[in-house]
Amino acid sequence: MGRFVSVDCGLTNSSAYNDGITNIRFDSDRGYVAGGLSHTILAEYMVGSDEQQKTLRSFPDGSRNCYTLPSTFGKKFLLRATFTYGNYDGLNRTLDGSPFLFGLHIGVNFWDTVNLTNWDPSLTVWKEVLTVAPGNSVSVCLINFGSGTPFMSALELRPLLDAMYPFVNTSVSVGYFRRIRFGEATEYITRYPVDPYDRFWEGWSFSYNTYPWINLNTSSQVEILPGDDYFNVPMAIFQKATTLDTNYSFIVINASLGPNVVPESVRLLPIFHFAEINGNNMQRSFDIYNADDVLHRGFSPSRLQASSLYNSGQFLYNGDAVYTLNKARGSSLPPLINAFEVYSLLRMENFTTDSEDGKTDDRSEYCTLITHIHL
Repeated sequence: MGRFVSVDCGLTNSSAYNDGITNIRFDSDRGYVAGGLSHTILAEYMVGSDEQQKTLRSFPDGSRNCYTLPSTFGKKFLLRATFTYGNYDGLNRTLDGSPFLFGLHIGVNFWDTVNLTNWDPSLTVWKEVLTVAPGNSVSVCLINFGSGTPFMSALELRPLLDAMYPFVNTSVSVGYFRRIRFGEATEYITRYPVDPYDRFWEGWSFSYNTYPWINLNTSSQVEILPGDDYFNVPMAIFQKATTLDTNYSFIVINASLGPNVVPESVRLLPIFHFAEINGNNMQRSFDIYNADDVLHRGFSPSRLQASSLYNSGQFLYNGDAVYTLNKARGSSLPPLINAFEVYSLLRMENFTTDSEDGKTDDRSEYCTLITHIHL
């Protein structure tokens, strides 16, 4: 499957270390980037921070500064960049009332915008993209918009199986919007080693763990049929789910965007993961809508068998995505869900490893996803 590449940006100690939570090895960013300045976040923000978030590298000089990571041509991978400001420069830039944002590119292709305006300096922003390696290296570039000094705390590359996320190819990448595990979780973020690909799964139960919400779990194995390796959701996630009291009939997942995005310009692909883990034999059937459009009708999750529903290549234009799981006529039970992913479409029109100045798209749009369930 290939090896993880994990870079602790700004680490002044050249020795690698193993992360205390995941045991993943992190290396210094020396050798991956030229230029920039190493910094440490303020001591008051150290407590509770992951080790790799305690340092960062800033790039006050130049309009474009790039990290170069080793990869394999044509290989599919997850690329994640994280940013913890931690008031490292003592300027309180995230809370001084002025815009603080900069761009991210993969080579010369626009990836996303990091917007830290009015952002709690103790919190970590993360950006993920699922993409294909354009060569034996991949360049991740920070673009200076003139609205704050670009910086990066950590950079992680995680190889995926070729069959995973079949809608990702040399011309289409997808950006992370939200990846949620339902049911009860002990940690807000579930990642490696539970997920061998080190995807971040946010815990839903931290927001919805009281009536009428019901968390289900099973110790029985949930079967993933041979050849169904498109998403490889971990077994531990399929063994838990969220549903409702039987007096309720629908779950709504509302994906809202940040203020600088025109909803019509964003195209989203939702993926729903299900396995029936309820102990009784009552019938459960539901329809899934995007706003008023039916995505999947009359779906019944199979007992202890994983199912992932998505419309391959169908990126929905409704940026203010509202996904409804609605109890179908004749169903004895309300909807159930184990996990959910949603990605935005990114066009990789310039498939190149070129990290020099080229075609840029210095958009200042940014996305924030707030997910709710409404009764």
